[in-house]
Amino acid sequence: MDKCSFCGREKKDTELLIAGISAHICDSCIDQAYEILQEEKKRVDEFDVSQIKLIKPLEIKSFLDQYVIGQEEAKKYLSVAVYNHYKRLMQGNFKNEDEIEIEKSNIILVGETGTGKTLLARTIARMLNVPFTIVDATVLTEAGYVGEDIESVLTRLLQVADYNVEAAEKGIVFIDEIDKIARKGDNPSITRDVSGEGVQQGLLKLLEGSTVNVPPQGGRKHPDQKMISVNTKNILFVCGGAFDGIDKKIAQRLNTKVVGYNAAKDRDHIDRDNLLQYISPQDLKAFGLIPEIIGRLPVLTYLNPLDREALRRILTEPKNSIIKQYVQLFKIDSIDLTFDDEVLEYIVDKAVEFKLGARGLRSICEAIMMDAMFELPSKESNEMHITMDYAKRKMEKANIKRLQAA
Repeated sequence: MDKCSFCGREKKDTELLIAGISAHICDSCIDQAYEILQEEKKRVDEFDVSQIKLIKPLEIKSFLDQYVIGQEEAKKYLSVAVYNHYKRLMQGNFKNEDEIEIEKSNIILVGETGTGKTLLARTIARMLNVPFTIVDATVLTEAGYVGEDIESVLTRLLQVADYNVEAAEKGIVFIDEIDKIARKGDNPSITRDVSGEGVQQGLLKLLEGSTVNVPPQGGRKHPDQKMISVNTKNILFVCGGAFDGIDKKIAQRLNTKVVGYNAAKDRDHIDRDNLLQYISPQDLKAFGLIPEIIGRLPVLTYLNPLDREALRRILTEPKNSIIKQYVQLFKIDSIDLTFDDEVLEYIVDKAVEFKLGARGLRSICEAIMMDAMFELPSKESNEMHITMDYAKRKMEKANIKRLQAA
């Protein structure tokens, strides 16, 4: 009796059975084989550098504008850095008679918590066709100590590139919370600073461009695995950190810099509500980053603290704004969710009061919406309107102290 040579189905159990010289294949196995073939082709072509379309800085910024409110300076710096990275990757396609080699410009973003550093990184990852990964610096320690090795940064990039080394060597890495590996102090200590200066020293070889042996599954859990050699010369590193307290270092530098009759006049021009705009490499050094790592992050920019107007726009304007997310959540349950304008103003007022930046908006919305999200899916109601009285009542019921300490 004729049957599929792959899955063993008999002819009567298939819609179509195709005969070969000495074998048969059914329609189901053909469909499955086609899907596997498409997936393999997609995996091979996904990060094909020769197919890269050069995205101009204005186009990159326009895309970022859809998701991130404000932060024009940071978006401009990031757009140019990514554009130049693409150009470096495509340098071989252009005539270069002088054999000029373009060096990469790693970038460091400094901004208060909740101003959008990680959001910028995640948003730009959506539009890139080079491997992109976000790594948290807080888990990194020196080799031999509990935590993750420095090389795990590249392990993540390799995993994103599906272990395509050539593609990974042209990727972008965002190292978040870079300020958490700052040197703890200049005073000698009986204990080693294994998650501070030691990690910075280890990152140097990655940032400057060198060949690193990377454990594909992480270093300490699989000690016998075969290492993969990765050259970091063409990997762009973008670092971000809150650098909590660095404003004091900036203020100290600005106050001691001006001496003499015009000192008071010069100090009047300083915007003391946003000292981060005056940040310089020497402030990073005073905070605890070693000079060598600062030198390998030549592009330094800042994110503005979010004022009330920016928080109001963040609440409703971006493509995936918080309010739009709640509306979509309720729409899945066939419930039409609406808000009074004064409720939105109330949410912003509370976010400013708690001083949590954009993250505070989410916490406040959760406190207001929790009961509705719990009860309405089980009811037959098809609409929900949030009034000022309802919002205040739910906020009073919520643990305000918990929100302020979040």
